[in-house]
Amino acid sequence: MPGQRKRKRGQYADARQAAAPSASGAGRWEVLFETQDEAEWRAHIHRLRASGTRTDWTLLRMDTFCGRLIHPTTYRLSRFVPNRSLGPGRKP
Repeated sequence: MPGQRKRKRGQYADARQAAAPSASGAGRWEVLFETQDEAEWRAHIHRLRASGTRTDWTLLRMDTFCGRLIHPTTYRLSRFVPNRSLGPGRKP
């Protein structure tokens, strides 16, 4: 169908932008887990998925920092923490 690719691409971009928690810039990324061992990284992610707790995966970021000869590869799991708005009478 004419225009279908353009429409789908636009829907995908809209959904991606809405799902990005840091798009508003109202928060920070907090490191939950960091290691240089890939097996340990995969085991941690597996335990997180297998646990009974509900996890909002849109608020988690999994990073792999590729290493070189002097810097080893690092695996990091971070969680987006929104800034709390201060109400009247509350101090920072």
